[in-house]
Amino acid sequence: MRYWRHATKATFADVNEQGQTMTATPAPRSKLVSWFWATRPLSLSASIAPVLVGTALAATVGALDWLLFALALTGSVAIQIGTNLTDEYSDHRKSGSEGKFLAPHKVIQRGLLSERAVALGMAAAFGYGVAAGLIIVAHVGWPILAVGLASVAVAYLYAGGPRPLGTLGLGEPVVFVFMGPLMVMASYYVQQETFTWASFYVSLPVAFIVTAILVVNNIRDVEEDREAGKRSLATAAGARVATWAYAALLAAAYLSIAGAALGGAVSAWALLGLTPLPWAVGAARGLFAAGERPAMNRLLVRSGKLHGLTGLALAAGLYASSL
Repeated sequence: MRYWRHATKATFADVNEQGQTMTATPAPRSKLVSWFWATRPLSLSASIAPVLVGTALAATVGALDWLLFALALTGSVAIQIGTNLTDEYSDHRKSGSEGKFLAPHKVIQRGLLSERAVALGMAAAFGYGVAAGLIIVAHVGWPILAVGLASVAVAYLYAGGPRPLGTLGLGEPVVFVFMGPLMVMASYYVQQETFTWASFYVSLPVAFIVTAILVVNNIRDVEEDREAGKRSLATAAGARVATWAYAALLAAAYLSIAGAALGGAVSAWALLGLTPLPWAVGAARGLFAAGERPAMNRLLVRSGKLHGLTGLALAAGLYASSL
């Protein structure tokens, strides 16, 4: 269940681990390397962290079905990969795409994979995601079917379709809802077949940080997006307002963890999710000082890792409380 063009774009598929702009991909030794880049692997924490958090919370109230967990996790990743490939395919076919930054995941434009191959990969990824979802539905019922259908539909419409949702100013709210509460609460439902307020509360930090990744991406690309007619918080309100929004989203993420734990909604073990907080403070301060693209790229790398580490720490704390 990931989705959305800008969210994957935001998770630094066009920069290396040091945040340096990568203007060319080394010649691949095999097609496997090309597919590696095409899936945008550094973005995949966006589909992993919510499943881990929702499942870990479910472990605090009952035994886990590990087969359903494996299907939920791999199905979620498959849907995100399908959306990433949809973005690559549709973006390549758009007029005017030739002048865009030639990131490593631009495998069609680089001549590494054909349009047909990417389209088949997209179909295979979505196909597996749907199949995994149907198996889960057979075990837990129609609510997951509704969630799955909505996720696949929004995944495609966000990156493809005649008017992608990500170009209409809907990026931030769509990413927040679908990559936060919907995914976390659905993962909890897969295990316990109910929705709870606790599953909503623990979804908030996941949602806040993944939305922050999108915001910093849109700040970096604000001029390009304005020229292309894409709407986002950064293009509508300006980079400075979006920078404050990024800092507010990170603050809200850790306040929501503290609030859920100290308020008794979840175990105090959930406070382990606060361990990346100093890194988040540094990221927020860094964005106010960032100027050129390399600095923004480093912040994208940092924000993506922050999302993954916070989700993992929060999930570890929740699971520890079940032991």
